[in-house]
Amino acid sequence: MPLVEETSLLEDSSVTLPVVVIGNGPSGICLSYMLSGYRPYLSSEAIHPNTILHSKLEEARHLSIVDQDLEYLSEGLEGRSSNPVAVLFDTLLHPDADFGYDYPSVLHWKLEQHHYIPHLVLGKGPPGGAWHNMEGSMLTISFGNWMELPGLKFKDWVSSKRRNLKGDRVMPEEIARYYKHYVKVMGLQKNFRENTYITSVSRLYRDQVDNDGQGRNISTQHLQIEKSKFAKRNWEIRGYQRVGNGSHIPFCLFAENVALATGTLDSPGRLEIEGEDFPFVFHSMPEFGAAVSKGKLRGKVDPVLIVGSGLTAADAVLCAYNNNVPVIHVFRRRVTDPDLIFKQLPKKLYPEYHKVYHMMCTQSYSLDSDLLSAYTSFPEHHVLAFKSDMKCILQSISGLKKIFRLSAAVVLIGSHPNLSFLKEQGCYLGHNSSLPITCKGNPVEIDAYTYECVKEANLFALGPLVGDNFVRFLKGGALGVTRCLAIRQKKKKHLFVERGGGDGIV
Repeated sequence: MPLVEETSLLEDSSVTLPVVVIGNGPSGICLSYMLSGYRPYLSSEAIHPNTILHSKLEEARHLSIVDQDLEYLSEGLEGRSSNPVAVLFDTLLHPDADFGYDYPSVLHWKLEQHHYIPHLVLGKGPPGGAWHNMEGSMLTISFGNWMELPGLKFKDWVSSKRRNLKGDRVMPEEIARYYKHYVKVMGLQKNFRENTYITSVSRLYRDQVDNDGQGRNISTQHLQIEKSKFAKRNWEIRGYQRVGNGSHIPFCLFAENVALATGTLDSPGRLEIEGEDFPFVFHSMPEFGAAVSKGKLRGKVDPVLIVGSGLTAADAVLCAYNNNVPVIHVFRRRVTDPDLIFKQLPKKLYPEYHKVYHMMCTQSYSLDSDLLSAYTSFPEHHVLAFKSDMKCILQSISGLKKIFRLSAAVVLIGSHPNLSFLKEQGCYLGHNSSLPITCKGNPVEIDAYTYECVKEANLFALGPLVGDNFVRFLKGGALGVTRCLAIRQKKKKHLFVERGGGDGIV
């Protein structure tokens, strides 16, 4: 029986949910799947190519991976994530994937309903999160099977939707539809709420000697002195839900645990320069893609300025190039910089990105360059300002300034998560509390095996917030959080039994 009504948010604010998940992208979906009681076991016929890991798995074959020692299983494994549980889970789901193999998963899944932990997953749009907003004409950087979630093979799903499978990479639109279908086919809908916007997540302390049962706020000093008197430290989640007629319905939820699965695409990175708010300056690929598809830039003599050296900037270059829109491509790095993402992508699998990288290297600006050509790169340059007459001022690393007239500009230099609902915008949760949270530079600091925030108990983070930007690796966060909460639930039950179940412990 659902904990809350299907059609509304929790109206009885006296009920405290065990878990509220903020964000309904692949991280939130996968966490809901495991909190719903789905458990991974080593398949009876499976042999993992890593013989040491396989022998460890054999030692506790009768136990689900959730009930095993994740630190022990993760020991010695290497992969493209800095989080050991992410590497472990990816190794079990996609053995030796980084060596080019397509071995099947060594896991099979069982639904064990007695492990269900009541929870809500809150998202702004339909399940799938930011995948519903990505440019539909671009291929995903990852293979389709790397984008899949446990229990439903992406290839099986997509083959039922289209006859032609021309390769392993797919359109974001297909991934978004797959995630939405996944929630439905796995029976997770009762845990999901769409069109929800969070305005605050804060601690609520409840005094166990309060006879009226109402929570009361107390000072930090009192808390430190009287900490032992407090039975529970719950979270209060406030926000609103948009309904069909456009109105906003406020809500307030209480939860023992909160999991942050927001991703990092909410707030596009800005140059913070003069003129950046002019209407001809875009800050997202969907905005730019829409302008191109509507024909607004077709036939323009003046080039489009694209700022950035990552894959999203490369997508914008391809979008403009393929629509005969001339491009000025500006980025701060040298083309030989070993940290450029293009150097990490095999040429055979990602020919279009290597085409962009080749142009970046071979078609850079010089005094005799023809800016009427299809593409010109400006390595080691940055934008000083945008002007109202649709001009921009560029400056090279040597200090030389250049002025160009534009038809549009697209700033694609990364993005930040929107954690405005947390105190200090969530900065205090990062490795460096004086900086905003970012996927690469300053992720949320977590316990390596439980994904609980180091600086805030009962608050968890997973996915891009902790540096796992690829769907392959964010699934490990769901495993770590589920194991931690399952252990705590067991302890709570034991405590209840020991005390005879009659003293009001919930």
